[in-house]
Amino acid sequence: MKSYRQELWFEVPARRGFINITPQVQECLRASGIQEGLVLVNAMHITASVFINDDESGLHHDYEQWLELLAPHAPVSQYRHNVGEDNADAHLKRQIMGREVVVAVTQAKLDFGPWEQIFYGEFDGRRRKRVLVKIIGE
Repeated sequence: MKSYRQELWFEVPARRGFINITPQVQECLRASGIQEGLVLVNAMHITASVFINDDESGLHHDYEQWLELLAPHAPVSQYRHNVGEDNADAHLKRQIMGREVVVAVTQAKLDFGPWEQIFYGEFDGRRRKRVLVKIIGE
């Protein structure tokens, strides 16, 4: 079995945002030379997420609205974590959206269902953060 590891770095200029990282993950898969196996894509920060869904701007807008209803940023005083900080909502949003995804690799391609893409979700941006891509297989 072979193994491949790569870190992807992102700096979202706004507090929140979604980035389609499927092309970067596909490039990692190409570089790995693995034909059959699994890809793990993992946000390495506790206020960021990796998830799979459709690349459609209306859906991304809906996520933004929904997450803000579930864990509003303001007032920051509503969260105990925010003593000296202002990102408690980002931790909660990450918990909802998830830490990582695993995708099957079949014939050297990401084995997606219709419309599936991999996204990096940022909930406390304006600084560099990384995503781990780990690929195992043959």
